[in-house]
Amino acid sequence: MHKSALNQYEHVVAIGGGHGLGRVLSSLSFLGPRLTGVVATTDNGGSTGRLRQEQDCIAWGDLRNCLSQLANHPSIGTLLFEYRFDGESDLSGHNLGNLILLALDQLCVRPLEAVNLIRQLLKIETRVIPMSEEPTHLVAIEACGNKIFGETNVDNMDEHPMALSLEPMVTATCEACEAVSKADLVILGPGSFLTSIMPPLLLPKFASALSNSNAEVILIDNLTREPSPSADFSLEQRIDWCHQVLGIKVIDKVLCHSERSYQDGKISYRPLVSKHHPGLHDRTALVDAISSMLAASPK
Repeated sequence: MHKSALNQYEHVVAIGGGHGLGRVLSSLSFLGPRLTGVVATTDNGGSTGRLRQEQDCIAWGDLRNCLSQLANHPSIGTLLFEYRFDGESDLSGHNLGNLILLALDQLCVRPLEAVNLIRQLLKIETRVIPMSEEPTHLVAIEACGNKIFGETNVDNMDEHPMALSLEPMVTATCEACEAVSKADLVILGPGSFLTSIMPPLLLPKFASALSNSNAEVILIDNLTREPSPSADFSLEQRIDWCHQVLGIKVIDKVLCHSERSYQDGKISYRPLVSKHHPGLHDRTALVDAISSMLAASPK
């Protein structure tokens, strides 16, 4: 595994949500405290959605997923953190990690403190930061002007939206803004484009910090066509969406999966699929591909 190109970076920030961001963070976890994940907090489905409805909290699911993938496996801590209740009780379907984070949040002053406590318990060096510490929902605007409220409804739209927003508009976590301001490398994705990658970019303060950053920015494309209204977006359209929201062209390089390795302008194609989990990026291949891209244009 060639890590030398990545080891030259002092502040690496990965942005997104869901399984994709967790996979990137676990792949780059050798960077330790030099790596920061900024996690989308707009999910309103499943256990997370139920907690949000009942407790008016931020979405904990993607944060839990990232922490779980960063933790050393296996351990009692990780097994408890990922345990999901079954049966027909009120707890059925709830993830214990989500409940633990919610409980810690209620004991702490800030949600970030709850995340940091779990990091200490699971011995995670990489920083994990919610995009905001205030509850908010993703809203899509249709061509006719109608609003589609909530991440799960956005994912179920028949056609892609004309624009996205957050309701209510909340403040970006100051540590997230500081991390991206100091970053010398920023990674976007992989993950659902509309519901994982875009939400943090919709926060004005965070978008401004990224726009003004001197970091090199890499977009990692998904392995397969995602089941969402953005499925018909071309790669160029997704890049344009990011740039329109940010108001500036920031994406320097793109990494895509291909059965053979080749270069097409700023797009690098590499074999990236895990042999053990066909729907996930192979961690070693991901690190090697990113390192190769950075080595080709050293700092």
